Amino acid sequence: MIIMAQNIDLQGKTNSPFLLEMKNVTVVKSGKKILDSLSLSIEQGEHVAIIGPNGSGKSSLIKTFTKEYYPLASADGLVLNIMGKGTWNVFELRKLLGIVSGDLQQTYCREVSVLDVVLSGFFSSIGIYYNHEVTPEMKSRAWEVLKFLEISHLADRMMSELSSGEARRALIGRALVHDPQALILDEPANSLDLKALHSFRECIRKIAGLGKSVILVTHNLEDIIPEINRVVLIKDGKIFRDGKKEEILTDENLSELFSLPVEVLKINGYYTAVV
Repeated sequence: MIIMAQNIDLQGKTNSPFLLEMKNVTVVKSGKKILDSLSLSIEQGEHVAIIGPNGSGKSSLIKTFTKEYYPLASADGLVLNIMGKGTWNVFELRKLLGIVSGDLQQTYCREVSVLDVVLSGFFSSIGIYYNHEVTPEMKSRAWEVLKFLEISHLADRMMSELSSGEARRALIGRALVHDPQALILDEPANSLDLKALHSFRECIRKIAGLGKSVILVTHNLEDIIPEINRVVLIKDGKIFRDGKKEEILTDENLSELFSLPVEVLKINGYYTAVV
């Protein structure tokens, strides 16, 4: 079953309780600081939402975490540890992280079956190719994930034929198939209608119950499932607020974050913002 963790060689991983430790991390792109002396720690198994307006640096933070972006080596007191290690083979690291994003869904809008999409998570590829050796164990695992996500009936369907909600679940399957330590969701609910959004939320709540870290990056409060109890607000490449969800999601904080009057409402465990 999916709840059973695989034995993964972390190549010298320490017993650090932290999934992520960042101190004084600065990232520059095209001459502009997109992360500015940022410090953040996330414990293993912790569920966190990272919220900010467009251009605030929230996606850049995740790309630094996943080694797509690299911080300035000269930064004073720089620390960037992932699961207790400062140095990673990027391919080994990505085996331990499951990532779902709108950009990835755009990439997958092609003639690839849902089963192959899920299997491609073992290879960090876009689809399955001739040089990929798909073992019976991999296929068995992929079917377990499809069943867990309640999309077994879509296994032979092409991604180009699916609704946005169905395609998003297929990508979650791809992210989960190799039993990662954390699921990272970068603006995951964009383009979903109300029904698809409800199904997506229920799916993520189910995953949160497995003990894996869920890191949600968004600008929509409606994406935050009740299991997330910590919220980090980011603005201009810096941590603006960080703490318990109930203390951070206030009218004052959100109004200052988005630079306009915002009223925060809570309904049945979910938050929404009214301007």
